Amino acid sequence: MQNELKLKKFFLFSLIISAIFLLVFIFLNIYEYQTITKNYNYQIAALITNLKNHEPQLSETEIIKILNSNSKANLELFNKYGIFLTKASTVLANKKLSTTYLFLNITFFLILIIIFITMLILYSKKTSKEIKDLTKYLEEINKKNYDLKIALNTEDELSILKNEIYKTTIMLKEIAEINQNEKLNLKKSLEDISHQLKTPLTSILIMLDNILDEENMPNQTKNEFLRDIKSQILNINFLVEALLKLAKFDANTIEFTKEKTSLQTLVNAALKNVSSLSDLKNITIKISGQEEAFLNCDLPWQIEALTNILKNSLDHSKPNSILEINYAQNNIYAFITIKDYGEGISKKDINHIFERFYKGSNANPDSVGIGLALAKTIIEKNNGTISVISSPKGTTFTIKYYH
Repeated sequence: MQNELKLKKFFLFSLIISAIFLLVFIFLNIYEYQTITKNYNYQIAALITNLKNHEPQLSETEIIKILNSNSKANLELFNKYGIFLTKASTVLANKKLSTTYLFLNITFFLILIIIFITMLILYSKKTSKEIKDLTKYLEEINKKNYDLKIALNTEDELSILKNEIYKTTIMLKEIAEINQNEKLNLKKSLEDISHQLKTPLTSILIMLDNILDEENMPNQTKNEFLRDIKSQILNINFLVEALLKLAKFDANTIEFTKEKTSLQTLVNAALKNVSSLSDLKNITIKISGQEEAFLNCDLPWQIEALTNILKNSLDHSKPNSILEINYAQNNIYAFITIKDYGEGISKKDINHIFERFYKGSNANPDSVGIGLALAKTIIEKNNGTISVISSPKGTTFTIKYYH
């Protein structure tokens, strides 16, 4: 971590400085010891020479024995020649050297202390500055200014905090953008809903006004108006229910209850919901697949998704044509393909057919453009994907449910 690396460098630098001063201190002490020892030896040599001149009866063996003796009498003898072994320094030159080296040692230690204090002061000032910068940065974030940046590759001791604040800033910026987009989408959705509801409601009001205004309206005409009103009400009911379901998905309030389900059961259940439409257009349904193929899903929701896709395929199929359904599974996913032989989807529409309220050029006049959007949402919530390919000869939807 970057702050740990910085601290390690700081302590390593401090250790190196301390080691240098320690080596200098040891060197000075060794040098002092050698110098004092040399001076002392010179003085001892001079002493022995002096003793031999003044006390010729003393042999060298006796002089050496006196030097190595701890006798009090010997101390008195040395005192006669100005050597006081019980004092701090027996030689004036050595005393001067000791004072000099003591001064040097104290000076070095004072320099070391000053350097450490200076380093701590600089370190504290740098940390305070970075904390102030972070405080200003947070103040800007509170003002919803998310365009600020912090360098991620610095080695400051607060680098981790900087990086986390930067990540939080990016997250807040993304959330703000998502919220803004959601507001725009909500506004657009409300406009689309208003438009989708306004048309059938206006149509219903006009037909009701005609029925009420014309007391002598033929029963056949009146029944046609009533059938149209019923059709419009059913469309409104479907639209409202679909929008409520999409709103629940958008709010993440729907939880799937998954269970092992055969693809055959799913396909057959969805086909029952569109059987009247296939019979009306005399479309032959051809089904093929692996009987053992299965998936883990919330069956009612997937039936609704597949029903919407089948309805779309049947709406765009030519009368007396064929609708082919195939299902199987492999080690990665289970899949369902639905192929119709209708007029196909134009190139300009194919990238938009799963968008809410989008109605292509070949769309059914009664379509509200929400069935495929709802189907896509349901499938994706079940860890699935849906894709489409189309040509003037027909359209194929492919649904994949990943294990």
